[in-house]
Amino acid sequence: MKLNRLLCGCMLLLPLCMQAQDVGYVPPPPSEAEETAMPLRSALNKLGKQHKISFAYSSKLIDNKKVPAVSEKKRPLQETLDDMLTPLQLQYKKIDEGLYVIQPALITVQTNIAVPIKGTIKDKDGQPIPGVTIQVKGTSVGTVSTPDGAFTLNAPDANVTLLFSYIGYDPQEIALDGRTELNVVMNASTSELEQVVVVGYGTRRKRDLTGSIGSVRGEELTKQPVNAATQGVQGKLAGVQIISSGAPGSQPLVRVRGTGSMLAGAEPLYVVDGVLTNDIRNINTADIVSMDILKDASSAAIYGVRAANGVVIITTKRGKIGEMEVSYNMNAGFREVAHLVKMANSTQYTDYLKDAAPNVTLPGYNVSTNWYDAVLRKGFQQVHNISLSGGSEKFLYYFNAGYLTDEGVVNTNKYDRLTIRSNNEYNINDKLKFVAQFSYMRSNTQYVDLQGIYTNTYRASPLIPVMQNGKYGNTAAFGNVGNPALTIDKNNDKLQEGRVQGTTYLEYSPWKFLKLRSSMSVNQSNFNRKKYNFQFLNDESTFLIAGGNQQRPESQLTMVKEQNQEWLWDNTATFQQRFGDHDLTVLAGYTAQKYQGEYIEGSRRNVPISTDLWYLIAGDPNTSTVTADGDKYARASILGRVNYSYKDKYLATVSFRNDASSRFPSENRNGYFPAVGVGWVLSQEAFLKDQKIFDFLKLRGSWGRIGNDNIESNLYVLTGSTGQQYFFDGKATLGTSLADIKNRNLKWETTEEYDFGLEFTSLGQKLTGEINYYNKKTIDALVGVKIPGLLGDPDNEYITNAGSFVNKGWEFTLQWKDKISDGFDYTFGGNLTLNDNKVTGLNQGQPLLKGGVGGQGPVTKTASGYPIGSFYVYDAQGVFVDQAAVDAYLNKNGQKIQPDAKPGDLRYRDVNDDGSITVDDKIYAGSYQPKLYYGLNAGVNYKGLDLSVDFYGNAGNKIYNGKKAFRYEITDNIEADYADKRWTSTRPSATDPRVLNSSIPASTYFIESGNFFRLNNLTLGYTLSKQLLERMKMSRLRIYLTSQNLFTVKRFSGFSPEMISTNPKADGFISAQNNASPLESGIELMPYPTTRTFAVGLNVTF
Repeated sequence: MKLNRLLCGCMLLLPLCMQAQDVGYVPPPPSEAEETAMPLRSALNKLGKQHKISFAYSSKLIDNKKVPAVSEKKRPLQETLDDMLTPLQLQYKKIDEGLYVIQPALITVQTNIAVPIKGTIKDKDGQPIPGVTIQVKGTSVGTVSTPDGAFTLNAPDANVTLLFSYIGYDPQEIALDGRTELNVVMNASTSELEQVVVVGYGTRRKRDLTGSIGSVRGEELTKQPVNAATQGVQGKLAGVQIISSGAPGSQPLVRVRGTGSMLAGAEPLYVVDGVLTNDIRNINTADIVSMDILKDASSAAIYGVRAANGVVIITTKRGKIGEMEVSYNMNAGFREVAHLVKMANSTQYTDYLKDAAPNVTLPGYNVSTNWYDAVLRKGFQQVHNISLSGGSEKFLYYFNAGYLTDEGVVNTNKYDRLTIRSNNEYNINDKLKFVAQFSYMRSNTQYVDLQGIYTNTYRASPLIPVMQNGKYGNTAAFGNVGNPALTIDKNNDKLQEGRVQGTTYLEYSPWKFLKLRSSMSVNQSNFNRKKYNFQFLNDESTFLIAGGNQQRPESQLTMVKEQNQEWLWDNTATFQQRFGDHDLTVLAGYTAQKYQGEYIEGSRRNVPISTDLWYLIAGDPNTSTVTADGDKYARASILGRVNYSYKDKYLATVSFRNDASSRFPSENRNGYFPAVGVGWVLSQEAFLKDQKIFDFLKLRGSWGRIGNDNIESNLYVLTGSTGQQYFFDGKATLGTSLADIKNRNLKWETTEEYDFGLEFTSLGQKLTGEINYYNKKTIDALVGVKIPGLLGDPDNEYITNAGSFVNKGWEFTLQWKDKISDGFDYTFGGNLTLNDNKVTGLNQGQPLLKGGVGGQGPVTKTASGYPIGSFYVYDAQGVFVDQAAVDAYLNKNGQKIQPDAKPGDLRYRDVNDDGSITVDDKIYAGSYQPKLYYGLNAGVNYKGLDLSVDFYGNAGNKIYNGKKAFRYEITDNIEADYADKRWTSTRPSATDPRVLNSSIPASTYFIESGNFFRLNNLTLGYTLSKQLLERMKMSRLRIYLTSQNLFTVKRFSGFSPEMISTNPKADGFISAQNNASPLESGIELMPYPTTRTFAVGLNVTF
């Protein structure tokens, strides 16, 4: 719209103002004229009021300049400006009706040897850039590029150097070397100070922010062979931890500044073009322009109730003015398992069995089966995208269609997805704009029973063949677990998901300083799942040897349907105006939201094997089961925000939001979320004017309060169960009883956060840095408190606001970018986050025990003074090497501390020194939450070649290797390392215990370091030269090779140190929600394998 063009023009011309020298107006000797002189700033303000116009200028350009006083009598504007500005070597430029830009006079040198120079300026995607300042170095000769990116000027000769500058892009110096025509490509600036960052319900320049916001551009995401948008952020932003899964179609877990809740969900809120959601698996990374993460409470408070864990704002692409641009992007490659635990071969396993069960009868197949080879593979993946974009001043359009195929590394596991996006913008007139944004996703997932398959793969005996002569090896017949290959073959589990998201809004600007917007967003999804379990028997029709319990006498079909609908209505008014040195933006709004979801599941047995008959009606009606569920909630909110800036030096932000959520009782339904932030640009101060260290230096601080209602909608609603018998006068009468014990006093979880930051650029903006300190305290945290079973609650748990905890830490970011010569530049940098999570209050001192593994009982304890989900176990201090060591471990009374111990058993520390090992001897042994995590990056561009490398890692966390807890099952396979290092009578110095025949207590023996350092991504690309592309009728062509998760340095002996989940889920629709709660995370049993990816890619633009 016109206002946008005015403001944009103003911003585009600011570099001219900022580069200009202050050529002062030389006043005459003191006279009557001097007495009537006035500051140029005041003169422009007065002139603006007379003619009802606005002026844009740099403060440095007009400070300390005086002009003759403006007459009270109105004169022609052009005449007045010429008289006022010409003596000061300034000029004005009319951008649009009502807006004029003051800039240095660009004087064209007229000489007899003037050489006309012309050219075009485009960005790296081939789009023209208007408003670029072009100057002949060392002179005042210059011009500005036209809307189509063209420019012409007369240079003193054909061997001068031209300077190109434009806000948001790196400045360039180009030597003509005799050339008279140039095609210039400008790269987006990496300093990002002038870049626009998306905040809640608006945008701000990064230099004007008073809160902590991290940003990643879409092009950084598409450089990597990742299928989930957030996976591409891993290691790129301080304060943001990304935990990825290898499962096809999964959504990585995101933690912003630590764990944000014990019970109410720890995932951030996602805002995609105004659509609020918890799931972004439908978002195609090729559609993303930017991903802005609101990390601190003051930035996120404008989203109130859903912002406790941070906010991720995703902005998708739109069209640009110009001819249609057609782009095709693809990458294809394969994935393989990156980390496997090496299992014992047949020789090692046989030796182990002879030690553990000397009388066991061994099968005689003469094989050494590697069960991982039987169920894992290299999975092929490919991504294709084609987009069309362009438009005019009246209509802008962007369309993209994308297709993804991702074969998992587990046999038959597969995910494919079709996405379509259409973003259109209609400028009806200079005051009214209509925008329609639409996306569609259709996906198909071939599931596997991962928990069963991977557990059996780990535990299956290597002495049993996978299959021979068309029949399966029967591991169960030897008292072992089932054959995992059969589990894959005898189950067919498919999920089809469809999703439609859309946002439309009208934006009306009755005046240039006011925008009124009304927006309606819709998010609708449906899931259809069909799971068929084939019938098979444990006889010789299936197995080489009959027996065991791996069988399914009857086939079974399970069908699930789920539908979710959500709408959001936003209404906002934005006032934005600059009054001289004062810049003011005021936002006010009202939002309403409603969600409804329904779920139904049914099953029948004895359904025919033909896929054409996979319907419930084809099964035995006597075996029918049906379950159903649903959810419904609503929210209503009012919000407001004020942004103020004085001389671009003193910054302030104040915001407020009032949320009402139906997920709480009426008396606790409303939440109030204020925030305030201030900033001080020290580099604008006179006392730092002469320093040479910092180009830009800003201090900022903020405080905010945010809430969390990400809980079940009926936690406070009393529900009844029918069929309960009551006896009156000896006669039974059917009635109703309470199904759950509910809390009618539930209220919001509330988080308050203080944030302090220092931002700077130095050495000609080559070095960029940021330091943040945050202190985030959550109170009234929801927890499940155990209650007596006699109260009638089925899970003996009562949800209440009984917890409080704090996350505090530091964030450091440094980035260096430099240029060696034309066409040769490089960059490197990194970020580091230190986070300390600690419970400060819990249930009147009563801890929460969670996370039982292999019959060991709880292994985590959440209590005051320790991180959420800390491991709480016995302290194992090695192995009793012989009987003498057992006999020598005595208490003060000379009695054995572990009287039942045998040589080869673990030795536990008597922590409280009471002479025996009891539950009081357990200790806190670390947490799954890393104390620090970091990312490193580097890149080089040389004449079309580009090379980039990214590293990621964390330290200070622990992982509970729960797989070890199952070693007491004698016939289970064991890890090769344990086979070689376990205690035996001939190897008494071993650190691993002897063979087991019963479960052993949870102890530090199971706890290992979670530290790791990973080469996350390595990419090598080549972009064809402009000359060659012109012959091919293309504007851009790049080919590249890329790899993900190339290697990892770790100490953990399990599958992957990058994990939070206790177990993979065999079912469930949204993978980000199918993970263990923060109270019992960091326990590795059988996670989906971490994968390594190799791919080749192509980007073409016409």
